[in-house]
Amino acid sequence: MPPIVLLIIGLTLLFGFLNGMHDSRNVVSTMVSSRAYSPRTALGVTILAELSGPFLFGVAVANTIGRGIANPQAISLQVVLAALLSAVIWNLFTWKLGIPSSSSHALIGGIVGAVSARAGAQAVQATGLLKILISLFASPIIGFVFGFILLKIVLALCWNATPRINNFFKKSQLITALALGLSHGSNDGQKAMGVITLALVISGQLDSFVVPFWVMAACAGALTLGTATGGWMLIRKPGSGFYKIRPLDGFSTQVTSALVIIGASIVGGPVSATQVINTAIMGVGAAERANKVRWGIAKDIITAWMLTIPATAFVAAAVYRLVIHYLP
Repeated sequence: MPPIVLLIIGLTLLFGFLNGMHDSRNVVSTMVSSRAYSPRTALGVTILAELSGPFLFGVAVANTIGRGIANPQAISLQVVLAALLSAVIWNLFTWKLGIPSSSSHALIGGIVGAVSARAGAQAVQATGLLKILISLFASPIIGFVFGFILLKIVLALCWNATPRINNFFKKSQLITALALGLSHGSNDGQKAMGVITLALVISGQLDSFVVPFWVMAACAGALTLGTATGGWMLIRKPGSGFYKIRPLDGFSTQVTSALVIIGASIVGGPVSATQVINTAIMGVGAAERANKVRWGIAKDIITAWMLTIPATAFVAAAVYRLVIHYLP
């Protein structure tokens, strides 16, 4: 296997690891902040679910990442390497600043920028890119709307219930947290799978775009390890910023987020788990009262929307120039 392919595999697994770290707070926060289960239990459930997710919901997202963005003839190993470097740099930058950015946005922007630098903007497949952008930008909005509607429905069903109903919502979060972990593992794990499989096809290691089992296992492991590392850091850090929400809110947020992300995984749409979960929390809060919502998060998400793809595309184009100079 050529050294550049090994480098791409290593960088992709690093990308998956950072993706898991980036999303760890959001994936486990609602289960912890609603006091449904201990932080260790919440993290353990999430880890097991994320490790299983990519094996249960197919590889539609991997196909979208690997074949739906640009003309295959315009993609080289140097393009893939430049796109990955751009996404990794952006993930580190936004994680350090605490910006709710999307690894999906970063990877898409990186691929678009590197492909454009090599073959021009016409090499980008407009139809495939439009599908991806719709998925990325619509999913947080859908998360907000679904969260709002679901809480209204749940409140209507439980309007005459005693406080003991909280026990149901606490215990039920074991199931909803499993579903959320599975959805996150499926959608985010597949992004890395698509990149590695693409590199294997370009280098001639594979005859067709079929994700090997070892690629699925490696990417699932990298994402899970990142989530475990980031989640453990948050658990051990006093005042880690978990939201204080009720068991009802945690249950509704997890159901909403899991449905949106699993639905996107099935149809092949890459989404940002961070943004979907945050907007689901906002929708649930808004269903109770508007002043309960941390509207500043919406501003951060919109800022990330506007910056991520252009920024990573620019960085990837610059990195591509360096890559082809040193790795022609």
